[in-house]
Amino acid sequence: MPRKSKPKNVGDLRESGYEVVSVKQEVRKNLIRKIESGEDLFPGIIGFDDSVIPQMENAILAGQDIILLGERGQAKSRVIRQMVSLLDDEIPMMDGCELNDNPYNPICRGCKDKIAAEGDEAKISWLPREMRYAEKLATPDITVADLIGEIDPIKVAEGRYLSDELTIHYGLIPRTNRGIFCINELPDLSERIQVSLFNIMEERDVQIKGYRIMLPLDLFLVCSANPEDYTNRGRIITPLKDRYGAQIRTHYPRNTTEEMGIVEQEYTRFDDTSDRVTVPNYMKELVVEVTALARRSPDVNQRSGVSLRVSIANYETVLSSAFKRSLRHKEKASPRISDLPAIMASTLGKLEMESVEEGREFKVVEELTKKAVLNTFGRHFKPREFGDLVAKFEEGLKLETGSDIPSSEYVKKLPQIGEASKLIKRIERSEEPAAIASAIEFVLEGLHLNRRLNRDQSGGHMIYTA
Repeated sequence: MPRKSKPKNVGDLRESGYEVVSVKQEVRKNLIRKIESGEDLFPGIIGFDDSVIPQMENAILAGQDIILLGERGQAKSRVIRQMVSLLDDEIPMMDGCELNDNPYNPICRGCKDKIAAEGDEAKISWLPREMRYAEKLATPDITVADLIGEIDPIKVAEGRYLSDELTIHYGLIPRTNRGIFCINELPDLSERIQVSLFNIMEERDVQIKGYRIMLPLDLFLVCSANPEDYTNRGRIITPLKDRYGAQIRTHYPRNTTEEMGIVEQEYTRFDDTSDRVTVPNYMKELVVEVTALARRSPDVNQRSGVSLRVSIANYETVLSSAFKRSLRHKEKASPRISDLPAIMASTLGKLEMESVEEGREFKVVEELTKKAVLNTFGRHFKPREFGDLVAKFEEGLKLETGSDIPSSEYVKKLPQIGEASKLIKRIERSEEPAAIASAIEFVLEGLHLNRRLNRDQSGGHMIYTA
């Protein structure tokens, strides 16, 4: 049976029985369908299943506008953008309309005149869901004209009177009519501009300049904000905050498993790196442990937060360091403890330090890294398990490590570490030289930080002794 063509004018739309609903009813209807069918509502969002997502569901089912409140790097924007999946695939609108007008009940002067002149013959077009979402990053230089609208001098020059509603150039919000509009970092919006949103939030209309026009916009308004912004760069004025139905608090991953899952999902992949570099699980733990410790460190400003991007960037950095070694030695590689100094560059720019003297930030990151190694080592081993290895060092054993040493050199050292090679199997079962090299460095550094071995630095290499 041939597929029925979509309606092309208002009359065809009426005959088809199509029912136009508000954007909040539409989003609510699709959410109900997804809940009933057991679909994943926010795919790719990890760690919010029992906190943020249930609150989002409640707000959508209640038809409430939403504020997502949280520190940087907590997936606020991603959650908001995924709300687009709750819109219909496409909806009908008046053809060529700037405001995506409902064909049954247009709100702009141009479409009203078109319906009066053409009736059911007025053309319609179909608006895909991707075109029904808009967002604006709040900055101090935003004007009412950007968001709401302004007189268009070109239209006046074409011969229209200033009193003519058709001289208006609509801003972003009216142009998102029948869709979802997001303001990121809402507190950065000046208080004067925030006041201009009152009518849109409550009465659902806009007022532009001195025009007596009513535009009953159909919008789902969502915004994001950092809690620190309430008292630092700016604030959300109370009447505007009162108009948002739900304020939902986001958070960082609650454990290393969640953060590791996010890092695996988000890091930038390159096929050539994936072919040559394998990352042991304990090294992944170690990378996210650095971030977790930074979120508790008194030397790091906790009000601005420690973004998930720290973990992602550091993971990419240790991958790159290992990949570089694989190129030089023409071998497969795994990230090692000796690759960790490289994360200094990908960490410093993302941490806002408390009032520490200049240059101390390097020491802070170095201490965080050492503590991360110590904690990760402690989750896998007890230092006393390596009594045999420590005894060999006391008998004169010395081992040298470094990011530029080939993995084959570490394999040659396996007989020297005796029973410790069996303990290494607990964290690394692979017989690959790269994996063995990484595990040996992890064990040696763990013992050093537990004060069982000494470590001296020489020409970029680390020398472990009794």
